[in-house]
Amino acid sequence: MTSSCFVSIDFFAKVAASPSPRVISRAAASVQSPVTMASAAKNTARVAAVQMTSVNDLAANFATCSRLVKEAASAGATLICFPENFSYVGAKEGDSVRVAEPLDGPVMQRYCSLARDSNIWLSLGGFQERFDETRLCNTHVVIDDAGVIRSTYRKMHLFDVDVPGGSSYKESSFTVPGKDIVAVDSPVGRLGVTVCYDLRFPKIYQELRFNHGAQVLLVPSAFTKVTGEAHWEVLLRARAIETQCYVIAAAQAGKHNEKRESYGDTVIIDPWGSVVARLPDRVSTGIVMADIDFSFLDSVRTKMPIDKHRKPIDL
Repeated sequence: MTSSCFVSIDFFAKVAASPSPRVISRAAASVQSPVTMASAAKNTARVAAVQMTSVNDLAANFATCSRLVKEAASAGATLICFPENFSYVGAKEGDSVRVAEPLDGPVMQRYCSLARDSNIWLSLGGFQERFDETRLCNTHVVIDDAGVIRSTYRKMHLFDVDVPGGSSYKESSFTVPGKDIVAVDSPVGRLGVTVCYDLRFPKIYQELRFNHGAQVLLVPSAFTKVTGEAHWEVLLRARAIETQCYVIAAAQAGKHNEKRESYGDTVIIDPWGSVVARLPDRVSTGIVMADIDFSFLDSVRTKMPIDKHRKPIDL
């Protein structure tokens, strides 16, 4: 089942005063007048975020991604964001390394063609980029609407964790960590590019906002069910509040195989820390949409100029 959600630009002006976030369905949004939508679009950019359940089948995952891209493009999105491991989730140890490819390989080139053919930017968070015969990089790739790779960020913080009441993970056993912070200009603002477990380390987001000029933070993820239930939303909202950025968090959802399950709950959060878009079903496949409102972003930053108030304290 595919579901989707859209949040109108009028909502952003109200959300800061609202004690609790709300979601407007696409059906409800469609009753707005064309004049209102046209005037709002002058200082906004529409984005989409994906929720999906990737499996150990490259072709099946691409078919799902392609369908969601076409849905987002037809609804006017300029950028669509996919979760970590969008193209593949292995069923057993070693699968991810076996399917890993260079960025000029056939898998990534197929997604480049999808972006070009659909005339939309893609955020592909968590691609298995081949490093050598036994290791890969967990790479977030941003592709423009001409099918050109604009940036690559290799995940810095690797998930080596014993999840309470869950499984043990050691991403570093097959993944080479990245070293560079990455931000890239796009039609939806300056993007700060991260992946999943990075979310627990605020310094990278501070760097992206205050030293790299980020306006939108991308957090593609495959959170475990246990950690997602405990920490997913609160961490995302904290990153938005402390940086005064939009946060787009595309998530893997549901059971990928007998051993692996992801939390889901794809959301878009505004610079005030309010959830402005989320799928009604935490584990369904679909997209959510919202407008990045640059006037609202500037207003939040002007009224609370934390960039000017920050102190150069190195603890």
